[in-house]
Amino acid sequence: MTSETKGSPVLQYIAAVTGTLAIVTDGMIYGWSSPSLPQLKNNETCTLCIDENQGSNLAVMPLVGAVIGSLTAATIVDILGRKRTILATAVPFFLSWIMVAFAPSIVLLYIARLIAGIADGVTFTVVPMYIGEIADPQVRGMLGSSCSVTWIAGFLIINVIGSYLSIKTTALVSSIVPAILFITFLWMPESPYYLLMRGRADEARKSLERLKKRENVSGDLNRIRNAIQAEEKSHNGKFVDLFRVKSNRKAVFIIGGLRGFQQLAGTTAIAFYTHEIFQTAGDHISAHYAVMIYYSIQLLLTMFSSSIVDKAGRRPLLIISMAGSALALFVEGTYFYLLNETDIDTSSFSIVAVVGLLAFVIIFSLGMQSIPICMLGELFPTNVKAFALCLADVYFSVMATVASKYLQITKVEYGLHVSFYGFGICSLLGLVFIYFFVPETKGKTLEDIQKKLRGEVEVCDERGAEEEKVSLKA
Repeated sequence: MTSETKGSPVLQYIAAVTGTLAIVTDGMIYGWSSPSLPQLKNNETCTLCIDENQGSNLAVMPLVGAVIGSLTAATIVDILGRKRTILATAVPFFLSWIMVAFAPSIVLLYIARLIAGIADGVTFTVVPMYIGEIADPQVRGMLGSSCSVTWIAGFLIINVIGSYLSIKTTALVSSIVPAILFITFLWMPESPYYLLMRGRADEARKSLERLKKRENVSGDLNRIRNAIQAEEKSHNGKFVDLFRVKSNRKAVFIIGGLRGFQQLAGTTAIAFYTHEIFQTAGDHISAHYAVMIYYSIQLLLTMFSSSIVDKAGRRPLLIISMAGSALALFVEGTYFYLLNETDIDTSSFSIVAVVGLLAFVIIFSLGMQSIPICMLGELFPTNVKAFALCLADVYFSVMATVASKYLQITKVEYGLHVSFYGFGICSLLGLVFIYFFVPETKGKTLEDIQKKLRGEVEVCDERGAEEEKVSLKA
């Protein structure tokens, strides 16, 4: 066995963990509304009180900012680089938490949440890109899925501290996370794809040597260089190439479907109102504890999904996840229908609402929570990846806003049963989409995935892998 086959992905894990601290902060930003809005709506205890509509606007304000951030990221990520762009997000994240802590008016709260959303747009454009470019194929699924794991961790953290601390103290504690992000990620290597794009071959070699922990990286370096040169030769890497090139159109269609149905299943919308939903459901369990259990289970199951995605594959987990989510959402909708529209006494089985939501988060976290984000870093070539992830994040923001407003309007005007039935129907449509259109990317290099999207013969099948091993040994 030659030195080309040796190495260790330890630094890839460390880079992913430190880089996704930006996504932990992002999850805390989005999860903030769950424990904080009830405090802000309590006229007896709050110093800055808001109404239902203002609360809804505060919840979705980061999604508005994310559109600006995504467009910004598409411009700067190929100029500043992946590493420096991720480091830059620490500043607006930190500033937004300080503003939340000391905001004297609802307007400043809006601005703080908008700034956080801008950082979110940058984060979800560049972090999946960075991880997809530094990770070996054997661990890329797990590391790519860590974006969802850390996002859910952020929701859990903010709900725990927000349930026991004041809004001001919660924000000050939360500001520590972006500070840690900056201090730790500062020492991580830059993406070798970016360095080769900028003609910095020596730095790219050093980056690969650090990431793979071996000296002989010539094969990887040449593979990446050839892929980038082929992409630049055929297309200059413009936004229109996402739609002009057939393989890119396929990737846009796949990601659009996955991210769209992910949000139309209600995951982010429900996250904004988890506390209030549990309060509405009944009093068998404290809403605070129910929310903590909800996010703890979601975190554990998303971690489990990330650990098996490189073995089980993307498609099987997505199909199981979407089918189970639809069932859980219909059960949840039926409970709230009986509660809101009939004279049936639901007090004896109000625990069904809690169990239904927990079942939803368990099955949703097996695939749909993490894999769409993982595939963001897999399906697009380097020359259009920045534009693709920008478009995906803008699209995510629009779909999440639509789903959140749908939940807010339907729960007030018609009842939560309408909200959950709508999410359930969308989950069934998502199941059909996954079955017919989403490809399997397990174990493939980024270059092999592009060949599959172009309709070329796959070169990374099991037989080819065995032949490659034999040749290396020889």
